[in-house]
Amino acid sequence: MNSEIQKAAQIIQDGGLVAFPTETVYGLGADATNPLAVARVFEVKNRPQFDPLIVHVADLRQAEILVTQFPQAALKLAQKFWPGPLTLVLPKGSVIPDLVTSSLLSVALRVPNHPLALELILASGRPLAAPSANPFGGISPTTAQHVRKSLGDKIDLILDGGPCSVGVESTVVSFTGEAPVLLRPGGLSLEDIEAVIGPVTI
Repeated sequence: MNSEIQKAAQIIQDGGLVAFPTETVYGLGADATNPLAVARVFEVKNRPQFDPLIVHVADLRQAEILVTQFPQAALKLAQKFWPGPLTLVLPKGSVIPDLVTSSLLSVALRVPNHPLALELILASGRPLAAPSANPFGGISPTTAQHVRKSLGDKIDLILDGGPCSVGVESTVVSFTGEAPVLLRPGGLSLEDIEAVIGPVTI
């Protein structure tokens, strides 16, 4: 493990903020189990607290720990498209503080398809609450330079992994009702999703 990842992992464990690359956009990561660290994310981004955060995990096993159930259709999508630009909204367990999910009873989870992101999650041993690393309402950053420009000295470290390969946000599908619902189109097409689980409500 390189020293930059070790440094970043330590910052996360200590409640700090680290910007890191994913295949979609750069994320602003904090320990998703630490309410004080998560509060800093909202503060730095100037993001309203009614807007829930996506939690990034290293694999399906880590995701399963954070939810109370993993419906069969969601499991099929996770097995097919994780790591990748797909976020699944599932009933949340008690590990994730309400601040992360804006007091909703569900949590948004994804496994990013970027080696630095996965190394950081594994090295820190924490799920990472990580919205895009830019001020709320701004254009999502796809390079470390973008992050430096917009958030610079407000965060503890920026991991530079070069430009993001997808460059648009992840696709978000909710499994909290009777049928899956597309909440946000993104880096994975609806056609690809429906090819695996059948019709999705829009």
